[in-house]
Amino acid sequence: MSAPLEGIRILDLTQVQAGPSCTQLLAWLGADVIKVEEPGVGDRTRRERATDPGLDSFYYLVFNANKRSLTLNLKSEEGVGLFKRLVGISDVVVENYGPGRMERFGLGYDALRAANERIVYATIKGFGTYGPYAGVKSFEHIAQAMGGAMSANGETDGEPLFVAPGVGDSGTGLHCAIGILAALRQRDKDGASQRVEVSMQDAVVNLMRIRMLDTLADGAPIARSGNRIWYAPSMIYPCYPCGPDDYIGLVLSGDSWDTILAVAGRGELIGDARYATDEARRENAREVERIISGWTRTVTKREAMETLVPLGIACGMVQDTREVLDDPHLRARDMVVEVEDAKRGDYTALGNPIKISSNDVAIEPPPLLGEHSGELLGSLLGLDDAAIGRLRGEGVV
Repeated sequence: MSAPLEGIRILDLTQVQAGPSCTQLLAWLGADVIKVEEPGVGDRTRRERATDPGLDSFYYLVFNANKRSLTLNLKSEEGVGLFKRLVGISDVVVENYGPGRMERFGLGYDALRAANERIVYATIKGFGTYGPYAGVKSFEHIAQAMGGAMSANGETDGEPLFVAPGVGDSGTGLHCAIGILAALRQRDKDGASQRVEVSMQDAVVNLMRIRMLDTLADGAPIARSGNRIWYAPSMIYPCYPCGPDDYIGLVLSGDSWDTILAVAGRGELIGDARYATDEARRENAREVERIISGWTRTVTKREAMETLVPLGIACGMVQDTREVLDDPHLRARDMVVEVEDAKRGDYTALGNPIKISSNDVAIEPPPLLGEHSGELLGSLLGLDDAAIGRLRGEGVV
């Protein structure tokens, strides 16, 4: 069985999160992703937040599975020449350098297209390559701030809050992967090179569109409302023993309300006009919350879920990160997997969220720095051991 992207070669000039999350996803779909890193340095996340001396950090591991590593000094003329040769036999180049960095290397879009008229060039920037903010640097929290995510997140009258999921970095990576797939499809139709650009701010705004509804309708910024989105009763309720993550999320609509009242021992309120409709429950949100939490506080979040799910109630317990890694459903779906790594030791990793029937790519350990340099230069560019040895000695690889 072949993988969907088998035969696609990607040169990955990205680091940290946005770019590596994009290329890792494509590697999981079968692409040959060659991570091009600076000799002796590599992706900075190899060292950032590392817990064991001499071992790559989990910050690096979670974004770089199933890739091959080639160290190449792009500040040297010979390094740039070798990279262009690789471009000539590749399909995609992905980079998330600061604005203008690729041009300073002599590897801007025009140079890459001259090396391969069919190349797909994908660039990820904080604010893109044009527009008033094009030269401004960005990180996850800046993208969230500028894209509206922070403004909409937090308690009423509280300060804007950071959103835990990486909507700025990984969200941008997902958008870029979609763009690359579309560009490859177009290239295969007309044979022409394609350029893909995704900005972190654009990606966050796209992910925020559901929170933009009221502003689009009335022009006013939405107010922060915590877990009471659109002024409805809270979406989560405390459970026994009331620890920091002892909560369950519920959907209160339609017939679910009557069922929840029965389970909570408040059947006498079924049909009560104060709570019978979504609008009425919004108007009496605090009392609705007291009614439901009167029951949820007497059971654990797991017991609450086990009670409500068979009754057709849409609900889910709030799982902490340890519970997520231990979740039997996620493990059954290979979203949490065990990776065998002889050099780093075995560890738990996150898997591929996209399931395609033709894809059987297993999760492989991320590469050590320069692990495949000799193999790649030999097999792809035909360099012999002597030539590779010289390049190593001169610091080109």
